Amino acid sequence: MNKNTTTRIAISGATGRMGRMLIEAVLSDPHTRLSAALDIASSPAIGRDAAEFMGQPSGIKITHDAQQALNQTDVLIDFTRPEGTLELLKACTAHGVRAVIGTTGFDAQGLEAIRGFSQQQAAVFAPNMSVGVNITLKLLEIAGQYLSEGFDIEVIEAHHRHKVDAPSGTALKMGEVVAKAAGRNFKQDARFAREGHTGERTAQEIGFSVIRGGDIVGDHTVLFAGTGERIEITHKSSSRATYAQGALRAAKFLMGQPSGLFDMQDVLGLRR
Repeated sequence: MNKNTTTRIAISGATGRMGRMLIEAVLSDPHTRLSAALDIASSPAIGRDAAEFMGQPSGIKITHDAQQALNQTDVLIDFTRPEGTLELLKACTAHGVRAVIGTTGFDAQGLEAIRGFSQQQAAVFAPNMSVGVNITLKLLEIAGQYLSEGFDIEVIEAHHRHKVDAPSGTALKMGEVVAKAAGRNFKQDARFAREGHTGERTAQEIGFSVIRGGDIVGDHTVLFAGTGERIEITHKSSSRATYAQGALRAAKFLMGQPSGLFDMQDVLGLRR
């Protein structure tokens, strides 16, 4: 993207925690402009200024009309719910708008819809937009290659009490990355629950543990437990600002892509 280009960005879920963080990030970046702010029709914030929470006017009113709002937009950034995301992608298709998707919890049909969208418009789809998390994924790829034998693999994640899906999309992505690097079949080897008389742990399984409580933004650890030693690769988020900054990088990256489905590894150039 030309450094002098201004990317027009729409934010969905504008009144949520992540939505507000994204709005603040867009308004603070000299190379981006807030073009639209979307929320559900029943939101009491409809018609109010999108930056009211910051104590400053943005000139953009919060709306639920995606078809109208996306008419002057380059990229939609969406961190909402699967059903809402898929509806918004229809409006993006109609107006030629690219999409940065941070929503998690899609079923197989939803994932297929995203792939279909990306054949027409470019999209970045990643369970975690944090630069640090994506560097962590690269480290896990290396660790999985060299610790595939003689080490038991466990993924432990913690989030705030309001998170509705478990394990987190980031935890699943970490498990998938490690499984691929270690030559394991993620669908067969992932173990999401242990209770009662489970028997001994198998050598191939990748276990998941989930913690929900308080206001934890997001903690993820992958444990490689061997005989006489353990390796832990951990990422801890203390603010959603890191997700917002990563999403802006993704939006700018998409300005150079006519179509295709990308993730943060592409955005950060980690596939080279």
